[in-house]
Amino acid sequence: MKKHSLRIVGGDYRRTRIPVIDAIGLRPTPDRVRETLYNWLRHFWDGNFANKRVLDLFAGTGALGFEAASRGAAYVQMVETNPAAITALRQLRTRLGANNVHIVPGDARATLARRPAAPFDLVLLDPPFKREWLSTLWPGLPALMTPDGLLYVESESPIDPPAAFERLRQARAGAVHFHLLRFAAPQRTRNNATTESNDYRERLEYRALEPPTHPKQE
Repeated sequence: MKKHSLRIVGGDYRRTRIPVIDAIGLRPTPDRVRETLYNWLRHFWDGNFANKRVLDLFAGTGALGFEAASRGAAYVQMVETNPAAITALRQLRTRLGANNVHIVPGDARATLARRPAAPFDLVLLDPPFKREWLSTLWPGLPALMTPDGLLYVESESPIDPPAAFERLRQARAGAVHFHLLRFAAPQRTRNNATTESNDYRERLEYRALEPPTHPKQE
């Protein structure tokens, strides 16, 4: 059987090949879609990925998350349930020496049920299609995100996000609809979370701040 692969399209790991394992429901984000997404992010972040915390809730091949790591994101957490995919993620991280990537074996719902050590600037959401994941996950996402945090969503059809999210960009590539949203936190939450986030960023001790009750990160 022919082995398939993707490539990282930008940053320090540009042109690195990402193997695609044979797994039911695995639908890697194509190169050109990732390139479009990261062009959007470069615009909204003025090209600065430093100090950004990124959560990839359905890591799969890791293509979305490794793109963030390649561009200098300080902390990238990848959540994945498939054992073969987890092994492939670990191998690629080792090959790249990507110490800013942390792999968490587990489920997206369980991740949303826990309060993170610090909020995320970007959440990547590329769930399996036709399983109603979005309706399940919408309510828990705000608790994970910084004020004005960004949310990337892939879906099989156009989405109608909750009022808490502002649509910034949307596009389509074949059967895939992809969207970039911004979390608009209530003002009181925004002020409190901004203070916490700023204090956290001054320390930049991401690993040490993970509480022991969280799943093991590698």
